Amino acid sequence: MTGDQDIRSKLPSVDRVLQASQELVSRWGHQRVSEAIRAQLRSVRAGINAQQAPDLSVQAIRSAAERALSASDAHGLQPVINLSGVVLHTNLGRACLPAPAAEAALQAARYPNNLEYDLETGKRGDRDSHVEALICELTGSEAATVVNNNAAAVLLALSTLAKGKEVPVSRGELVEIGGSFRVPEVMASSGCTLVEVGATNRTHLKDYRAAISAQTALLMKVHTSNYRLEGFTQSVDEKTLAELAHEHGLPCIVDLGSGCLVDFATYGLPAEPKASEYIAHGVDLITFSGDKLLGGPQCGIIAGKKALIERICTNPLKRALRVDGMILAALSEVLKLYRHPDSLKQTLPTLRQLTRPAIEIEAQAQRLCEEVARHLPPAFTATTTPCQSQIGSGALPVETLPSFAIAVESIEHHDSDLRQLAAALRRLPRPVIGRIHDGRLLLDLRCLDDETLFLQQLPHLREALQC
Repeated sequence: MTGDQDIRSKLPSVDRVLQASQELVSRWGHQRVSEAIRAQLRSVRAGINAQQAPDLSVQAIRSAAERALSASDAHGLQPVINLSGVVLHTNLGRACLPAPAAEAALQAARYPNNLEYDLETGKRGDRDSHVEALICELTGSEAATVVNNNAAAVLLALSTLAKGKEVPVSRGELVEIGGSFRVPEVMASSGCTLVEVGATNRTHLKDYRAAISAQTALLMKVHTSNYRLEGFTQSVDEKTLAELAHEHGLPCIVDLGSGCLVDFATYGLPAEPKASEYIAHGVDLITFSGDKLLGGPQCGIIAGKKALIERICTNPLKRALRVDGMILAALSEVLKLYRHPDSLKQTLPTLRQLTRPAIEIEAQAQRLCEEVARHLPPAFTATTTPCQSQIGSGALPVETLPSFAIAVESIEHHDSDLRQLAAALRRLPRPVIGRIHDGRLLLDLRCLDDETLFLQQLPHLREALQC
């Protein structure tokens, strides 16, 4: 018998390891645990072939199987600590819900509810009824409906009102949204024909007027919420465009993108047009997101004239794009908060994070910096530094917010060290997401609400660096 064969003969059988793994079986089931043990035994055999000296004990193989099972369960959605410096981070789920909205979604998920049931009459109800009145109250619109995101809202509106016909849009408003999707592509999917008017930087009313024909379905404006043109520019405001549309018996719709229900300037933030202003200026339909500046769950809101909303709601696509009870429950609670604008900074997490004073964040950075430095390996240093946070998700693209960060540097000035540290932070029980910029790993504290949780994780950092 060769040396390798002699070592392999000492490997425990699957059954023997299973007998010592009943706790794992009760948690994950016989089949999954058996497969994990077999996978670990294959790994051990491969190690033997590679002239390694793996641990052949039952306990070692059981522990390795348990680690693999735990890791497989860890994949998927999990909460993280957002220290990226981007408040509405598309990749991190955008807006965080206020507690009442999260609780409402939980209740809708756990119990039967009146999603499409009228408790007064005992007959079938309309799921939009749970939020429509609130949307109308806050925007000044006649009617409203909700779909799964703003791209779907635009798609549904155009499919209903402009399929097989033409829609003039300024060349300067043909934006690309998240995931490389572009307004022209969304329009093409709806079945309408885009008619580009004006130039990239300058579009005049006469350009729209010249584009109107018997094939024109409506006039459309796209609020460029994710970029800004500066310099020699000209655009047509929504009031003037709506007047031109009505002059020709056409509806006017505006894609607001992020959407905003309050005057941001009153909170010391860069101004953003309110949804209600567009309705007041005669726009017939507006569409906007629920999970950006609104601070709610992912959804797309369509609000405006009742006759148009009724047509949209009869489109078969509406059923395909509708939202569930959890989204509607959460959205309802978020919209209710807007009835009390004086307390909105305290009750809406998005607005609270956007309006945190830099002096408050600086004090937090000074409190935490020494503790962070204490848990870093000797190859790193940590200091506090001013930085600029971003609003994110295409909202107010050129505006930044003064903030403070803990800046971690490699003593040897190695970018590879910073990348390893960033990866280790992502391996913590509650992953921490920072950003590497200009030779430093920045942990922007604007969105750090739970200091205790952050500090509790630091003792695990050196262990994570060894993974």
